[in-house]
Amino acid sequence: MTLIKSISGIRGTIGGQAGDTLNPLDIVKFTSAYATLIRKTTKVNSNKIVVGRDARLSGEMVKNVVCGTLMGMGFDVVNIGLASTPTTELAVTMEGACGGIILTASHNPRQWNALKLLNEKGEFLNKEEGNEVLRIAEAEEFEYADVDHLGSYREDNSYDQKHIDLVKNLKLVDVEAIKNAHFKVAIDTVNSVGGIILPKLLEQLGVEKVTGLYTEATGDFQHNPEPLEKNLQDIKTLMQKGEHDIAFVVDPDVDRLALFCEDGTMYGEEYTLVTVADYILQNTPGNTVSNLSSTRALRDVTRKYGCEYNASAVGEVNVVTLMKETNAVIGGEGNGGVIYPEAHYGRDALVGIALILTYLAKKGMKTSELRATYPPYFIAKNRIDLTPDTDVDALLAKVKEMYKNEEINDIDGVKIDFADKWVHLRKSNTEPIIRVYSEAATMEAADQIGKEIMDVVYKFAK
Repeated sequence: MTLIKSISGIRGTIGGQAGDTLNPLDIVKFTSAYATLIRKTTKVNSNKIVVGRDARLSGEMVKNVVCGTLMGMGFDVVNIGLASTPTTELAVTMEGACGGIILTASHNPRQWNALKLLNEKGEFLNKEEGNEVLRIAEAEEFEYADVDHLGSYREDNSYDQKHIDLVKNLKLVDVEAIKNAHFKVAIDTVNSVGGIILPKLLEQLGVEKVTGLYTEATGDFQHNPEPLEKNLQDIKTLMQKGEHDIAFVVDPDVDRLALFCEDGTMYGEEYTLVTVADYILQNTPGNTVSNLSSTRALRDVTRKYGCEYNASAVGEVNVVTLMKETNAVIGGEGNGGVIYPEAHYGRDALVGIALILTYLAKKGMKTSELRATYPPYFIAKNRIDLTPDTDVDALLAKVKEMYKNEEINDIDGVKIDFADKWVHLRKSNTEPIIRVYSEAATMEAADQIGKEIMDVVYKFAK
C-alpha cells in the first residue's frame, strides 16, 4: 500500500486501486475535505485557492483533478502552473487567497506525487487542522456547489518573477556585491521547476556564468531526486574540473538546498542553514531554531554571537511554530531547508542561494575556505527494525531513564545530548521502526555512539 495520509497532506504512487495509491478518486476526496476545512477556518475574506506544481510526470493529471474539484466546491482557482514550493507559498499571500495546494512529492522518485496543504498565510496546516482534513475525508463530510455557485479558473504565470523580486529586495541580499564577484555557478535542478526559476534568479543577481545540469523541466528525473552526495556524481564531476566557484543543487520542489565547493567536495547539506545563519546573525543578531535532528553547528554559531538557539520537533510546521514563539531571525532544517522570516515562513532555496552568494562575495573566500570556518560535525543515520506489536514508547522511556544524567529532550522521541555528541531516537509514523540519528566530530564516532544506543534498545526489546 503506497497511499500515505498524514497531517501534512496525502502522498502516494500513481495508479492502482482507490484507497491503495494516489489516484483521481482519492485526490477528489482529499481536496474536497481540505476545501471544507478552509471554508470553515479561513481568517481572510477571500474565495481564492492557489494551485502550483512541480514538473513530475503525473502533475498535469493531478492538477486537473485538484482544480476541477476546488471549482466544484465553489472556490476560485488561481493556477500558477509549474512553480516551486516557496513560490506557491508566496503566491497565496500575494493573491490574498484563503489557501493553497502544492502538487509535489518533494524528493520522492518520479512515480510519486502528493498534495501539500497551505493556510491563508501560505504556511502548512498545523497538526489539528491536518487531522481534521483526514477526519472530513474519511467521513466524506463535504458538499459541492450548485451550478450557480461553481468556482472560476484563472492561470497566472507571473509568480516566478514576483518571487525573484522579493529575494533581490531583501536587505541582506547585495546584488551589486554578487555582480562584482564575477561568480561562475553550476546548478543541478533534477529535471523539475528549479530548472525554470534558478537560471532567471542567478542571471538577475548578476552571476557571470551559469552551467546547468538537468535543467529541462520534464519530470523524468535523471537521478534519484534527493540531494544527497551519493545521488550527485555528475555535478561533483563537473565541479572537480575547477571551472566554477560553487554549485547549487535543489530537490524537485526547490525547498532544499545543497552546495558543492569549487574543488568538487560536497559542502554538507547540514551546513547550508549554518552558513546562512552565520551571515544573518552578523547583521541582525537574534534567536535561531532548527529541528532536533539537525547539526549542533547551528547552536555553536548562534552562541558565538551571544544569541539563543532552540530545537523543535522534526517537521517544518514545528520549526515555524517555535521560530514565531522565540522571534527567531533565522531557522530551518538540516536537510538544506532555510527559513528566513524577512522573506516568508517557509523553506526557500532561492533565499538561501542569494544570501550565500552575498556572503561569499563579501568574504572574498573560496567556498571550501568558508566551509572550513565552521565546527566539523558528522551525522550518522541508522534505524532499528521492530515487530508491529513492539511498544516503542515504552522502549524510549527506558532509554530516557537510563541516560537521565545527560541532557534529555523528549518533545519528539528522545534526544540525548552528551558533551561532545548527541543521539536522537524517533518513532516512525508509518512503519514499526525507530530512526536513530547521531552526531559527533567524526563519522566513526557518530556511528559508534548511535550503535551503542541501538544495542541498548535491542536489549530492552528482548
